Amino acid sequence: MIRIYTDGAAQGNPGPGGYGVILKWEKHNKELSQGYRLTTNNRMELMAVIAGLKAIRKLGIPVTIYSDSKYVTEAVNQGWIWGWEKIDFKKKANADLWKEYIQLHHRFHPKFIWIKGHAGHPENERCDLLAVYAAQGDDLLADEGYEQSARNAER
Repeated sequence: MIRIYTDGAAQGNPGPGGYGVILKWEKHNKELSQGYRLTTNNRMELMAVIAGLKAIRKLGIPVTIYSDSKYVTEAVNQGWIWGWEKIDFKKKANADLWKEYIQLHHRFHPKFIWIKGHAGHPENERCDLLAVYAAQGDDLLADEGYEQSARNAER
């Protein structure tokens, strides 16, 4: 089984943000992180999941994602995303990321487990640290989906 641990953080909401991911499979461990100049916490939580799934190179292995984001875990576990998909995510935040996630969901069929954040879970604490450091980094990217939606809202 591939285990993916994720966390996202935004300094301000919106504000600079980042995600942290740890992938574990057999004896292999991989850490990922990236920071963005303007985003939200929920986007970073969802981007962490997407980044983790995109990093998987081997198909056919069960995937379990551990996240402290009820926004993400409940949307999938409760099946809300399938209702949102039926209405093409109209009036739903982060539609661009949910659409990207759904493609990956069909490929990997991950199981989600919610874990309490900031409760001493070693991988969750490490992901949080990766996310915060990424958000404070010098190489912040543009979260194009967020920035485009912010520009559209201003019009």
